[in-house]
Amino acid sequence: MPATFDVHDHRHEMKQLRDTGKTGLYDNRKDVPCPVCNDPFDRLFLTKKRETTFPENDGASFCLLHQDDAIYLFRH
Repeated sequence: MPATFDVHDHRHEMKQLRDTGKTGLYDNRKDVPCPVCNDPFDRLFLTKKRETTFPENDGASFCLLHQDDAIYLFRH
């Protein structure tokens, strides 16, 4: 089964830090598992833009998930 993720399904477990309409940044408050590797992630950045510069990274590992609606970056 392919990995999928819906932010709205986890809205009570994550805190929205930023939403521009085309990008969003969320803090994982309840150890929601990453749909790619199944480990809890720290932050989620998503973009609906064709081109995106990702926020500064502190060297933490991350997983990418490409869905029809956006690209999801799960930082661990």
